[in-house]
Amino acid sequence: MTTDEGTSKNGENPAATVTEQGEDITTKKDRGVLKIVKRVGTSDEAPMFGDKVYVHYKGMLSDGKKFDSSHDRKKPFAFSLGQGQVIKAWDIGVSTMKKGEICHLLCKPEYAYGSAGHLQKIPSNATLFFEIELLDFKGEDLFEDSGVIRRIKRKGEGYSNPNEGATVKVHLEGCCGGRTFDCRDVVFIVGEGEDHDIPIGIDKALVKMQREEQCILYLGPRYGFGEAGKPKFGIDPNAELMYEVTLKSFEKAKESWEMDTKEKLAQAAIVKEKGTVYFKGGKYTQAVIQYRKIVSWLEMEYGLSEKESKASESFLLAAFLNLAMCYLKLQEYNKVVECCNKALGLDSANEKGLYRRGEAQLLMNDFESAKGDFEKVLAVNPQNRAARLQISMCQRKAKEHNERDRRVYANMFKKFAEQDAKEEASKAGSKKAVEGAAVKQHESQTMEEGKAKGHV
Repeated sequence: MTTDEGTSKNGENPAATVTEQGEDITTKKDRGVLKIVKRVGTSDEAPMFGDKVYVHYKGMLSDGKKFDSSHDRKKPFAFSLGQGQVIKAWDIGVSTMKKGEICHLLCKPEYAYGSAGHLQKIPSNATLFFEIELLDFKGEDLFEDSGVIRRIKRKGEGYSNPNEGATVKVHLEGCCGGRTFDCRDVVFIVGEGEDHDIPIGIDKALVKMQREEQCILYLGPRYGFGEAGKPKFGIDPNAELMYEVTLKSFEKAKESWEMDTKEKLAQAAIVKEKGTVYFKGGKYTQAVIQYRKIVSWLEMEYGLSEKESKASESFLLAAFLNLAMCYLKLQEYNKVVECCNKALGLDSANEKGLYRRGEAQLLMNDFESAKGDFEKVLAVNPQNRAARLQISMCQRKAKEHNERDRRVYANMFKKFAEQDAKEEASKAGSKKAVEGAAVKQHESQTMEEGKAKGHV
């Protein structure tokens, strides 16, 4: 790309300079977007499709009139690259930039706002000039918890994605600490990658990928091999992983609406068993995927025969109770309560549902609600010693919590009282000082008057 080294003269229109010297960076080579690098970036890496980029910019019409500037707002502008959130010229131009780079872009109307213009500031069929500084960029946070960061090296085809249960063919390359530990083609079912030594983060990312997409995934420990690590690959516990994944092909699993009741019940039995195997192996996230399938298939199923209705309720009750136990292990207590509520909607006196909801509420410090649930457990089964112990635990925790609150508030009120006392003392001192000054002033005036009369 052309680098401008100050060849333009003072006062020369920068848009004219880009027109003369700029490089055509369009794929069609139609000179719709021309670029000059004003300051070379500090890195060799450019942002990828889907990355969140942060820029400062100034926008002008071709006659030099400014119509917008992030500098005026004193705040960088952020957008996701290649997602159509900005004009075409920006998606094209920013994708060629390096971190720290400043460039000039000249954008023809078909790559900007076209015949429509924009917000009365940009007329119809306007050619635009931009000065853009690329401040930073980072990968897409797939689940908004920083657990899986995706950077797309090659955009996929079409708009279809694999679903849970889809059969996928992928190429994987796994790295940890600069060492490649896995490189292979593999066919597996989404949600069951663990059976092929594939971390759960890959399973979860695949449902957001398109055919022929090639991406880099950065996995935190929770989405990698977790606390157990993976001795087979020499991966230590709680290691961060990087995978390059290419989705070569996939065949979607049947959606709920494509299955009849008989098929749903048959599949529910299969995935329930799979979920139990994962749960016993301590793979709670994988177990959740299996149990959730039962809910998606059967929760909204209507018009069943009496036999089918009983079987459906049995599977749903088991799924909600098992999900609650999984979420307890994953420390997602709100979801435990939600699943137990669903289970208790099917069986209001279900001992496991009451007990697990009580456990979650106790861990959330909702002692009264937890105690109430454990008391309901005893009403269902007076022999449940664990529930009796949990009631004692609720009472003890509530007492400790209340005593701690009393100490906190006592200290708070003591500080307020001391502060009030200081303020009162300060006010009293100020008042006394004012009164003293008034007395002195009065005495002084009296002496002066006495002198004037010859008394002194």
